[in-house]
Amino acid sequence: MRHLPRYSENKKKDKAKVTMAQAFKTIIWPRRNLVFIGLILIVIRSLAGLVLPWQSKVLLDRVVPSKDMTQVYTLVAIVLSAILIQAVTSFSLTRILSVQAQYLISELRAQVQKKVLSLPISFFDNTKSGALVSRIMTDVEGVRNLIGTGLVQLVGGSFTAIVSLIILIKLNPWMTLFVFVPLSIFGYIALRAFKYIRPIFRTRGKINSEVTGRLTETLAGVRVIKAFNAEAQENEVFEKGVNKLYQNVKKSLTATAFMTSSSTFLIGVATTGIMGIGGYYMMQSEMTTGDFLFFTLILGFMIAPIVQMSNIGSQLTEALAGLDRTEELMNMAAEADDMERDIELDNLKGDIEFDDVSFAYEEGKEVLHNISFNAPAGSVTALVGSSGSGKSTIAGLSATFLNPKSGKITIDDKDLSKIKLTSYRKYLGVVLQDEFLFEGTIKENIMFPRPNASENELQYAVKAAYVNEFTDRFEDGLETLIGERGVKLSGGQRQRLAIARAILANPKIIILDEATSNLDTESEALIQKSLGELVKDRTTIVIAHRLSTIRKADQILVIEAGYIVERGTHDVLIAKKGRYFDLYTYQAKI
Repeated sequence: MRHLPRYSENKKKDKAKVTMAQAFKTIIWPRRNLVFIGLILIVIRSLAGLVLPWQSKVLLDRVVPSKDMTQVYTLVAIVLSAILIQAVTSFSLTRILSVQAQYLISELRAQVQKKVLSLPISFFDNTKSGALVSRIMTDVEGVRNLIGTGLVQLVGGSFTAIVSLIILIKLNPWMTLFVFVPLSIFGYIALRAFKYIRPIFRTRGKINSEVTGRLTETLAGVRVIKAFNAEAQENEVFEKGVNKLYQNVKKSLTATAFMTSSSTFLIGVATTGIMGIGGYYMMQSEMTTGDFLFFTLILGFMIAPIVQMSNIGSQLTEALAGLDRTEELMNMAAEADDMERDIELDNLKGDIEFDDVSFAYEEGKEVLHNISFNAPAGSVTALVGSSGSGKSTIAGLSATFLNPKSGKITIDDKDLSKIKLTSYRKYLGVVLQDEFLFEGTIKENIMFPRPNASENELQYAVKAAYVNEFTDRFEDGLETLIGERGVKLSGGQRQRLAIARAILANPKIIILDEATSNLDTESEALIQKSLGELVKDRTTIVIAHRLSTIRKADQILVIEAGYIVERGTHDVLIAKKGRYFDLYTYQAKI
């Protein structure tokens, strides 16, 4: 990823605004050799384009009066050669710069995706996945106008316009001055329009990501939508989104239409004036017919790039607006950017200790209060309590998905907030209540944490989690496609697959969040056997509503309203006849 924009990593939340100078420094300058070649090609193309009007003047003023056919043949050969040069340079421009622009887009997308995956879990909790897809795939597309033919055409068009202007001044300075006035007015209008359009393009990117995010959610939750007969409701939400997008596009179209209409009117005024002034000069014999035709054609060469530059200017404005939004992402602090995390774990026993830990998702609203407990290496610690009591928050803190507001968490007596995340998470395994499975085969999902695992290791994980109990009945076995998020499997089958994945990962620390909640009685019995294998000699934190599954836990913590209200083994807590006893006896009655 050399030569991609190098953005400063900071926590500023101010809206980023990429200047053309920044874009030049980070995107264009590293590719200066290609851009220079492009400029040479476009200069050659522009000069070759001037041959036709020049030879037209020669034809009318010299060749036709002399009736010399040899000169006609020579003139035709010169014009054809110029046209061939134009064609070759145009092809080369597209081949060199447009292809390079697409390569840059692919690299930049990869860089942004890498950045997004480096962000903390809290970022994803507050951002729609569909919106992120739009920002990764769409926002960077405008870059093609910076390194592709757009910018080169802007520079090349400027060169053509300047050369044409010099020729026009030499032909007739007064006619040129008459043309220059309306063109200057158009230039002022265009600059004002670009300043107005840029925030519109920026807002469009935001709206587009919101609409894409909602659409992604709708397609993912189509079963829920149909089950609740909510198609009309979702249609209305989407229609509002696309209408908002339409209103934004309408604003930009109005601005560009105003520019186009202004150019048409002002250029029309200039052309009309040229007809009158040119007619006067020809009647006064101060200008030949060839001179007038030459002036008119060269005028076209000067005006065309200016009008084209207004379109290219819109494209560059859109590109910079996309880069604004991209830079916002690139400026966010990644998990690994925490300079205090400098401890590298070479080995791990798995002793976890919470020391007076408190946590709040929002300022002033604590969900955990002064939590303290020790989970020795190889032990099983169960978290029980009513929904919303803080069990999953404790698990999230243990997995380093969250960071304590106060207090300290240690692993093997080392402060977890000082340990490099990658060195800790390589020892971590997580099985969630609603486990995420990737579209693909059963085998691919099990091998996700260790793609290079051996066949023996794979088979061990499959048998330990009793995945073979159902894959043996499938025609394609482990190569069976499971559909998006594993929709072709039952809840129990998905859960066993997730446990097999965790077994294959061979972690030192296991976090089980409602790992048996989606299972029928038969599947639960099988899973309990596989979990026994999974937690063996590993530090395990279990969250469970089914209290029957944690009777053998080394310690049980009863969490209520963010506090540990009871702790002990199953037998000790039953004997206390407190909160755990109430929960257990209530479930037993059910």
